Amino acid sequence: MKKLKLGIPKGSLQESTLELFKKAGVRIFATDRSYFPSSDDDELDIMMVRSQEMARYVEDGTFDAGLTGLDWVLESGASVEEVCELRYAKSGFRPVRWVLAVPEISPIKTVKDLQGKRIATEAVNITKKFLSKNGVKAEVEFSWGATEAKAGNLVDAIVELTETGSSLRANKLRVIAEVLSSTTRFIANRLTLKDSWKKNKIENLAILLQGALAAEGMVGLKMNLEEKKLPKIMAVLPALKKPTISQLSLKGWIAIEVILEEKTVKRIIPDLKRAGAEGIIEYPLNKVIY
Repeated sequence: MKKLKLGIPKGSLQESTLELFKKAGVRIFATDRSYFPSSDDDELDIMMVRSQEMARYVEDGTFDAGLTGLDWVLESGASVEEVCELRYAKSGFRPVRWVLAVPEISPIKTVKDLQGKRIATEAVNITKKFLSKNGVKAEVEFSWGATEAKAGNLVDAIVELTETGSSLRANKLRVIAEVLSSTTRFIANRLTLKDSWKKNKIENLAILLQGALAAEGMVGLKMNLEEKKLPKIMAVLPALKKPTISQLSLKGWIAIEVILEEKTVKRIIPDLKRAGAEGIIEYPLNKVIY
C-alpha cells in the first residue's frame, strides 16, 4: 500500500490539529508519550514533531507533507511548497503574533530605541530580519524559555509569540511593535508533489481540512413553510444567503435549507417562526466545501 509520510505538530498545536483532522474525517489516535500515532486512514504514515522542526524535515523529504506555522517556515529558511493556509491556532482561529515587547517602565518607546540593545527570542532569524528592515543594529540571542521573565533583567527587550496578550500583561510588558503575524500552513516537499499519487493525496487532505475550518461557527438550518410565506422568510434570512428550496408532498408547502453562522441563527429563529416557518431544525456541520 502506498503511504504519505505526514508530520503533525507536537506541543501547543497538537490538540487543535487532531480536532481539525477529526472534523475533516480523519481520526488520529495519539498519546502524550507517543510520537507515532495511528489513524483510521491506512494511507497515512504519521509522526509528531515540534512545529519549529517541521519545515526542515519536510524540506529534506523525511516527511512528504506537514503542518506548521508560517513563522517557523520563515525562521528555518526551508524551501518547501505551501499547499494551503489553515487559519487556526492553539486556542482560537485568529493569527498568532510575534511582538516586540519591553517592560512597562522601560524608556524604550520605538524600534529605533533598540539600537545597540540586547533582545531575547526563540525566533532569532525573524527578529534579525525585522531589525535590519528598520535599520537597527542590536544583539539578538536565542531564548530557551521563560522569555518574558528576561525582559528588563537579562535583556532590554524580547520578541515573543502571543495569541491574546494575557501573558505579556501578566508579566507587565508593553508591546512596541508587531514583528510578524502567522497562521498555520499545510506544507509539502517539492519533489513529493511530482509524485501524482502523493500530490493527489495531499490535495485531498487540503480540501477536507479547509472544509472543516470553513464549517467552524456555521450550522445548517432546515424548515417547512407554506410557499406563499416564502417572501416573509426571505426577508428574515441574511440578504446574501440563498436557500435550497424543494417541494413537499403536501401541495402548497415547501422546505428550505440554508447554511448560516451560528450566532445569526440564534437571533433569527424566533423571527422565522413568526414569519410562518415550521419544523425548524438546526444541525451542526463538520465540513463546508466551497
